[in-house]
Amino acid sequence: MTKRRVVVTGVGVVTPLGNDIETTWANIKAGKSGVGPLTRLNPDDFPAKIAAEVKDFVIEDFIEKKDARRMDRFTHYAMAASIMAMKDANLEISEELAPRAGVWIGSGIGGMETYEQEYLKFQQRGARRVSPFFVPMMIPDMASGQVSIHFGAKGINSCSVTACASGTNSIGDAFKVIERGDADVMITGGAESPIVNMAVAGFCSSTALSLNTDASNASRPFDKDRDGFVIGEGAGIVILEEYEHAVARGAKIYAELVGYGATGDAYHITAPAPEGEGAARAMKQALQDGGVEPTSVGYINAHGTSTPYNDLYETMAVKSVFGEHAYNLAMSSTKSMTGHLLGAAGGVEAVFTVLALKEGILPPTMNLQNPDPDCDLDYVANQAREQQVEYAMSNSLGFGGHNASLVFKRV
Repeated sequence: MTKRRVVVTGVGVVTPLGNDIETTWANIKAGKSGVGPLTRLNPDDFPAKIAAEVKDFVIEDFIEKKDARRMDRFTHYAMAASIMAMKDANLEISEELAPRAGVWIGSGIGGMETYEQEYLKFQQRGARRVSPFFVPMMIPDMASGQVSIHFGAKGINSCSVTACASGTNSIGDAFKVIERGDADVMITGGAESPIVNMAVAGFCSSTALSLNTDASNASRPFDKDRDGFVIGEGAGIVILEEYEHAVARGAKIYAELVGYGATGDAYHITAPAPEGEGAARAMKQALQDGGVEPTSVGYINAHGTSTPYNDLYETMAVKSVFGEHAYNLAMSSTKSMTGHLLGAAGGVEAVFTVLALKEGILPPTMNLQNPDPDCDLDYVANQAREQQVEYAMSNSLGFGGHNASLVFKRV
């Protein structure tokens, strides 16, 4: 079977750094932080006092209020990012294109805010007061469903739920749909809105969240003093398109997606496999899938959560895959600025990766002030770097042992 080429023709984001790609990317390049005090919940209820919240977001800027009421916040973010991405791609789904246009948007935990609100109603006022829209608002696939309905995309409509790898797995799975010829266009990425009582409480109980109260430098990937991730929210969407289809309509092209790897650790429900063995296999798969030599990769957008084991084992995995070249490539964690967007992380970070390729600017790892001696690669510390690279990789690793990697090529 001949593999069809797949390119990125549109991007859209909602992040703690901005509600559009222009603002978010400008803040990424400037090394600004989207982390601040926890305001959506009562911080006195939790050991962790900070979060990377989306700010000043108005869903009615994108869809009707009556429609918005029937969606959870994570779907709001997905809708807004998808609308912006489609506009950026200058693409409309015609009746002819509709069966060849699909949606694949992942979410790690879906509509937890809706679940909390409706369960409170059930406890206080009984079953009859629970919304008839409760289930379709809560389920993780509804971001894909609502985006499909909005645009009239009648091709494959799916959702990868693989914890913090959800966005990357969704993009990779959508890539394969186009590559094998089952669609010409895919709206894909990830969305998440986990800043709710139960999610924050659960992550605190598992000691996953940073207890640093200095919001400006709490997320510190690869730093010796890192103590956990900062919970974040938002959405990142890319428009994937078959190359000839994109060229025929004169679309601008950000980058080409050439490789995808996905593996399982088969090790532990939350801890990564020792030395990043599963992550290493995902990276190798992605390189092999794209026919890319390891020495051709110039930049990696790391999973880089700012947790002790993730950062160490991802570093070890990169060394095992790239050998001596690991010390020649650049790797950074944009979670140092956005926090960890869970299932949305891979979508947002794929956007950052293709922009790094297109603009020749590598995002920094901020707050890297006291480097961990066991994390000794080039993490683009504390300042963005102008550097043109030909190939870039984006990694995501999730609870349950999910590992996913994407390889993009400059065009």
